[in-house]
Amino acid sequence: MCGFAGFLDRGGFADGEAVLRRMADTIAHRGPDSDGYWVDGEAGIALAHRRLAIIDLSPAGHQPMASHDGRYVLSYNGEIYNHLDLRRELEAAGPIAWRGHSDTETLLQGFSKWGVVGTLERANGMFALALWDRGERKLFLARDRMGEKPLYYGLQGGTLLFGSELKALRQHPAWQGEVDRDVLTLFLRHNYVPGPYSIYRGIAKLPPAHYLEIGLDDDQLPDPVAFWDIAEKAQNGRAQPFAGAPDAAVDALEDLLLDAVGMRMAADVPLGAFLSGGYDSSTVVALMQRQSARPVKTFSIGFSEEEYDEAHHAKRVAAHLGTDHTELYVTPQDALDQIPILPHHWDEPFADSSQMPTLLVSRLARSEVTVSLSGDGGDELFCGYTRYTQGYDIWRRLGRMPRAVRKLAAGALRLTPADLIDGTMKMAPARLRKMAVGDRLLKVADILDVEQAEDFYRSLVSHSKDPAALVPGAHEPPTILTTPDHDWPAQGDFRDRMMYLDMRSYLPDDILVKLDRASMAVSLESRVPLLDHRVVEFALSLPLKYKLRGGEAKWSLRQLLYRYVPREMMERPKMGFGVPIEHWLRGPLRSWADDMLAPDRLKREGYFNADAIGRLWSDTRSGRRRMHYYVWDILMFQAWLDAQSTA
Repeated sequence: MCGFAGFLDRGGFADGEAVLRRMADTIAHRGPDSDGYWVDGEAGIALAHRRLAIIDLSPAGHQPMASHDGRYVLSYNGEIYNHLDLRRELEAAGPIAWRGHSDTETLLQGFSKWGVVGTLERANGMFALALWDRGERKLFLARDRMGEKPLYYGLQGGTLLFGSELKALRQHPAWQGEVDRDVLTLFLRHNYVPGPYSIYRGIAKLPPAHYLEIGLDDDQLPDPVAFWDIAEKAQNGRAQPFAGAPDAAVDALEDLLLDAVGMRMAADVPLGAFLSGGYDSSTVVALMQRQSARPVKTFSIGFSEEEYDEAHHAKRVAAHLGTDHTELYVTPQDALDQIPILPHHWDEPFADSSQMPTLLVSRLARSEVTVSLSGDGGDELFCGYTRYTQGYDIWRRLGRMPRAVRKLAAGALRLTPADLIDGTMKMAPARLRKMAVGDRLLKVADILDVEQAEDFYRSLVSHSKDPAALVPGAHEPPTILTTPDHDWPAQGDFRDRMMYLDMRSYLPDDILVKLDRASMAVSLESRVPLLDHRVVEFALSLPLKYKLRGGEAKWSLRQLLYRYVPREMMERPKMGFGVPIEHWLRGPLRSWADDMLAPDRLKREGYFNADAIGRLWSDTRSGRRRMHYYVWDILMFQAWLDAQSTA
């Protein structure tokens, strides 16, 4: 795991290495072990690398690295888990005088033998890379299949900038850094910036499973090209679904995951795992422990607020599996102390509040290990989120109501003031009282008013339902959620389609961004076995009845885990990995939020409709409405703005 940055300037340059060093210094946390630079001023290409040594700790793994034949130079971030298999395939054509045993060297030999696309297609791993072809004078940028590793790129003036994090790009003298107000609306809708956009105009995220080929004579940047197509894999999975019996599906999943986990346990440094006590992380840890000769090191954090605490569940699972378990209970102040540093680590607006506990558990793990496996991806692959079950049931019932009736009901709910509904609720018997019913009914109105399944899903995953109204003069750009004819699977159950969309959007742009930035902030490599592309392809071929069976979500994954952990130890309501933002905003964070959302400041900066934000904050602060997640999005943008002004 590492970080890289670079630039391509067709006009040439004189001080390329000095610029490179400034770029690389900003991402030293991604690679504290060593740095490296490669510059060809005549061609206009410059590559920098920061190394976190995981495989082959010797200087033989140093980057940027040149291929044996001298044609390619590579700066790369990630791990290729099947690189020893690739070496054996390469050696079948004749002996190779390897310099060391790093996967970087394996990739370079693959590029020389099979070409760029042929090597990417063979690689099983997580990666983002910049590859310079000295023979053809071309730059290749590429990113792994599911988007585990980040890669930003874009033209600023006549210079192409690229790298693992935006903060590196900002160090180049060509950097312009204009905030894209249209993309800001996407952030308010999703609480993250969805790809391929970034918060800066002219800078993009390379989509997962894509590569970019840029020649010195190209007048403009070409479109990224896919080397693995998840839409095609989903279509193939529906056309040729897994046809075995239920037990056979669990057997097949166990075989795949055992191999995926085993591959990700290869390291020349200490290794462990995050353990929340949920199904996904418990499955990963169980399969690690099965293949380990010593107790696996596991890590979890707990909260004093019972509704947010899973540490005691994790401790029981760890004891049953026999892991070497470390837990840390954090106070609200511990989490609050992270807030000032969040914008620096995430580098563009990001408002998933579970970034705080993810950062804390990463720091805990880094105190003992350099690599940690994670259970991310299980919900998207195996039907784990409530929107796939409860949300689907709501849509199915709504579908029985005539559209005109639903529209009338939505209008009536919107015309009824939320505080009037809440005031009436206070007069109800104590056992029937519910908090913020008015706000809940307004959300019901949004759902009632949708016309088709695509709109319903978009409403479920949206924070602000009309973000352009909060950003004067902005227009919300298109995303996969607004182009169903182009990007949605042509057929299949609505729940399958929701899972597919989450794999294309929420997973790479929220979940994996959160994991990458939190772990790399403390120089910890995180690995995600459930996102091995073979597991993903298997999940896409698995009929829904093997994911949701007898009312039980993630059925196949659960049955696999029950082979290692008793069912009664796992059966409990699903919990998120969150923090009590609502309580904090009305308590210890209130003064901070007041300053961030001061009307004079909002008007001076000019990004938001100050009056609308003022009403939103007033309703949240008073408890009249439960709009804390909307407010948190705005606060995280404001905090990000502050961080940019001091960067």
